[in-house]
Amino acid sequence: MTSSATPRLPGAPPRPAAPRRGPRESSSSWRLTDRIGLAAAWVLGLLFCVIAVAIVVFLAFQGIRYLHPSLIWTNPKVADTQARSGGFLDPLLGTLIVGVLSLSLAGPVGVCVAVWLVEYGRPRLLARVVESTVEMLAGTPSIVLALFGLLIFQSRFLGFLSATNAGVVFGKSCFAAGFMLLFIALPYVVATVREGLQAIPNHVREASYALGKSKIATIRRVLLPSVRPSVITGSMLGFGHTIGDTTIILLLMGDTGVLQGVGHVPLLGTLRGTGSTMTSYIYDNAPTGDLNHAQLAYAAAFVLLLIVLALNLIVDIFANRSRELRWS
Repeated sequence: MTSSATPRLPGAPPRPAAPRRGPRESSSSWRLTDRIGLAAAWVLGLLFCVIAVAIVVFLAFQGIRYLHPSLIWTNPKVADTQARSGGFLDPLLGTLIVGVLSLSLAGPVGVCVAVWLVEYGRPRLLARVVESTVEMLAGTPSIVLALFGLLIFQSRFLGFLSATNAGVVFGKSCFAAGFMLLFIALPYVVATVREGLQAIPNHVREASYALGKSKIATIRRVLLPSVRPSVITGSMLGFGHTIGDTTIILLLMGDTGVLQGVGHVPLLGTLRGTGSTMTSYIYDNAPTGDLNHAQLAYAAAFVLLLIVLALNLIVDIFANRSRELRWS
């Protein structure tokens, strides 16, 4: 009989061994309770997918029905009918403003905290306190953050960040909302960057030290470029959660419908002024809201859903890139 395998030439490198595959176990041999648990997991997973698809399809159907281009480049107006209520240009701009403002603060702070926890972590007691604080922020209700921010930004020494009248500081501005939204985005940045740093093996650091690089140079030139996908992933996750918050916007941004600047400096005046975001706009125009303009609420919700889906797509792209990075 002749073998179907091709003989190896003399001096050729050995073929890599085929990976061993474990035997496939059939669920028919499992106990009844295990099979019931597996069936429940399948049912719950499929139910979750059906609910998620139903939400997306419903909002897409309702949003496409009522969304037209004029809603995107016109501002909200006070009117007796829904057709004369204008669009949501300023709430859309307000969403981008507070999102970028909170992300510009949460990004550097989160990276620094994650680097310190992984690469230094001294003293240990302080590191544990910081870890517990970040975890506590992830579970803190936004209403608590909003009340705390209102208390802070109504103080006189922060009066330059919002409007004042006869010595009374209002404490409501894009600055105030963006700063408090920082604490919502921060846990996501810290968690993803910390996970990315922990995935880098120690011999990469040791190789950098062997070349004469200091610890700070190793962090700046080796570690941080390696975790860039993790930084972007955490930043996009945090951005998605900040633009989806409503409580902080209602209490700290004023919910004035349109952007109302303070002073005559264009950008600084806008940041010191009040406004709205897409979430507060949807809240006001919902069927149970003050304005009861359901069609406008569905159209704005569809636009916000598109933004969130785009952010999730960015997260998936950079998460896949980080998985492709394999350290030998």
